[in-house]
Amino acid sequence: MATGSRFTVDVAEITSRPPDVSGRSKRVWRHGGDRCVVQLIPTLSSFTYQREAVMPGTERLRLDFYERCAGRMRAAGVATTFLGRLGPATYLADFVAAPPFEVIVKNVAQGSTTRKYPGLFPEGHRFQRPVVKFDYRIDPEDQPIAEDYVRELGCDPAAMKALALSANDLLRQWLQPFDLLDVCFVMGVATDGRFTINSEISPDCMRLKSADGSSLDKDLFRHGAREDEILRVWSRLVEGLR
Repeated sequence: MATGSRFTVDVAEITSRPPDVSGRSKRVWRHGGDRCVVQLIPTLSSFTYQREAVMPGTERLRLDFYERCAGRMRAAGVATTFLGRLGPATYLADFVAAPPFEVIVKNVAQGSTTRKYPGLFPEGHRFQRPVVKFDYRIDPEDQPIAEDYVRELGCDPAAMKALALSANDLLRQWLQPFDLLDVCFVMGVATDGRFTINSEISPDCMRLKSADGSSLDKDLFRHGAREDEILRVWSRLVEGLR
């Protein structure tokens, strides 16, 4: 048995059956109708760099980061589905179905911005205001999608953007003096009708740089860092969180 927040959950019993949702980075089991148990998987992948690997220990560090982040967001009134940690790589969350979109906030031109729009902005260009974009989540590579398509499928792009920008502002302040270049969120509609962030927030879903410009995020993996280096950098990052 494990306790997350004020909830007691038999994790071993729940995870003994096939998951209701299974992906590259996590497995999800429905629990009690409106909640779920989420188990993070130590898999890191990059379509752009054609790399995928299992790196034990990264799942624990991702959850270490997310647990602290969710607490900060809860205190600031930024909605997430996180309820409590159940184990080294498992947590309890509200179950919220997510449309097949992710919301990405770009503070600096990096990654897909310079790759998909060559010549538009130089690498490292700092936007006067954060740029928010929507991607359609589909294998093998997510694709940019217009807000009108999002609206046509019953989602409110303005509400999703507002939540993403609030979360981005909080992360930028919390993570100082580190530099948050971009961050990706998956959202769904909670029981109160408002959008909530229902995905993990960790170095796996953002670009974060130290003062000397070195990577503190999944760019380490993208650029070929060894497992021990990634574990070392992410451990130091988590240990330094306020």
